[in-house]
Amino acid sequence: MQYRKDRKGDDLSILGFGCMRFTRKGTGIDLEKAEKEILAAYRAGVNYYDTAYIYPNSEETIGKIFERNGMREHIKIATKLPQYLCSSRAAVDRYFNEELSRLRTDHVDYYLMHMMTDLAMWEKLERIGIREWIEEKKASGAIRNIGFSYHGNTENFLKILNVYDWDMCQIQYNYYDRTSQAGEEGLKAAAAKGIPVVIMEPLRGGKLVNMLPKESLSAMKAGGRGWSPAEWGLRWLYDQPEVTVVLSGMNSLDMVQENCRVASETEAHSLTEQDFAVIEEVVQSIRAKDKVGCTGCRYCVPCPKGVDIPGAFRSYNAMALESKGEGRRQYFQTVALTKDPAFASQCIGCGKCETHCPQNLPIREKLKEADKALRPLHYRIAIGAARFYLYTLHKK
Repeated sequence: MQYRKDRKGDDLSILGFGCMRFTRKGTGIDLEKAEKEILAAYRAGVNYYDTAYIYPNSEETIGKIFERNGMREHIKIATKLPQYLCSSRAAVDRYFNEELSRLRTDHVDYYLMHMMTDLAMWEKLERIGIREWIEEKKASGAIRNIGFSYHGNTENFLKILNVYDWDMCQIQYNYYDRTSQAGEEGLKAAAAKGIPVVIMEPLRGGKLVNMLPKESLSAMKAGGRGWSPAEWGLRWLYDQPEVTVVLSGMNSLDMVQENCRVASETEAHSLTEQDFAVIEEVVQSIRAKDKVGCTGCRYCVPCPKGVDIPGAFRSYNAMALESKGEGRRQYFQTVALTKDPAFASQCIGCGKCETHCPQNLPIREKLKEADKALRPLHYRIAIGAARFYLYTLHKK
């Protein structure tokens, strides 16, 4: 197993165990199966285990496994505060103490503000005293490192990154999502500040394995490496020294074994120009299915009316690559929940974006098309309710 350092110099396995996708059994998690998978990863050198308050039964499951196998002092636990549910410091304490109980531990190694999308979310936490709370928990040893997980655009990521002295951060990043969410720019910005970066969705929840077009699979085979689609994706990430840990939601022993092998063999800067050419061919074959030929370059923003043009197009394209529901979910998560509205319906047709677009896209026309597809009536209602909860009901 290869390891990279956190800010304190501790070794973290470059493969982390994402504990959101355990196999279900009845109304809960198949504990016996999950234990075998966790132990196989642990014996192969994996020491970073990621969960969250809202992952059903996850914290309780790994808490039991770590306790009865005597693993706790040999591994790192990362879990997350459901900050979107917190309107008081008392609520923060309540959730944190519940998590400690579930995990059967007296401390969390990496505690993340979960699912940040906008600086306003951090500012709300500041108003209820989160800075002082963090200082107290770190002083007592109940929290060893503080960070945040992120879904939103690059601009807001950079704002959150620079507003606090974080110990780490977690972003969605893979060879297909190089320019979306925090993106490569965010990855490099965090690394430049010496902040370790943990990667989630390295294979887009398995979609860069199970939903690749045949042209992508042919390109990988022609690359001559003999790597599976999963190995291509993981090696692309490990090649970047700015990446500290890559999370994988492993739910089979075969997956654990393959991922541990790759994490044991792969070092930074080990891919060749031919390997990168294969990845680019794969990306282009995926983009051939896009509804809009947007590359995410962001030359079209800022929009005078605040429309997140790349975000809308990225989500719209996900409807074609993955499913309608997945595209809408991504839109809800990364665009709809920012404090300042960023909807395509705000477009006034000024055309400024089109004058800057290297692809010469008919942006105004495509924005209307995307908005209609991404925000049917029931989604507009859900988005309105979520925004009311986040920015009106909990406004201080």
